[in-house]
Amino acid sequence: MKNLLICQSSEYDCGPVSLINGIRYLFEREEIFPDLIKFIMLYCMDTYNSEGELCKRGTSAAAMNFITNWMNHFSETRRFPIHCEFVSGQDVVVEKGSRIYEALNEGAAVVLHVFLEVAHYVLLTGIEGDKALLFDPYYEEEGTPEFDAEYYTEGIFFINDQPKKANRAVTLERINRFTKGYYEMGEYACREAVIMRNTSIRKAGPEPENPQQTADR
Repeated sequence: MKNLLICQSSEYDCGPVSLINGIRYLFEREEIFPDLIKFIMLYCMDTYNSEGELCKRGTSAAAMNFITNWMNHFSETRRFPIHCEFVSGQDVVVEKGSRIYEALNEGAAVVLHVFLEVAHYVLLTGIEGDKALLFDPYYEEEGTPEFDAEYYTEGIFFINDQPKKANRAVTLERINRFTKGYYEMGEYACREAVIMRNTSIRKAGPEPENPQQTADR
């Protein structure tokens, strides 16, 4: 059985929670090793804020790169069917032909670094037309100023009936912007993503054309 996706427990754990949501999205609960969850939490939230407080600047790109390599090693050692890829800079675009776009169409999940007033991680789970489906782990209640500001922002659509997949749909145009508004990726120097695949399942592509039918045209 697939799990519901989850929200953050603090202001700072969007990174590990989005990685864990990637695992929850890709795998049945019965397939997930508990040590995988343990070490994702252990290796993330590795930064200090300006006051010297541990974890209170979230998860660094270096930690995301490390956990990507660690999960691939875990996959080999434990025979767990996951493969992850860390991408950064100019490789992080969500448009037709890009690594991320094609991976999503093949059934992958993507942890993406965006902005939500501050730096933030969300989980992309699919493409529908000109929008990306994503799960934002930062829970907000209706009627709060933050919720209302986001709700009325162009290019953002709330989803309330897909708790195992998405709670937002955001236009690709917005996500790909070089500014730092809601769910925008900012300059290339800010961009990072982790592509996560369940290697035991590959989404079927279009059926090949019948050779005889092609010849008859």
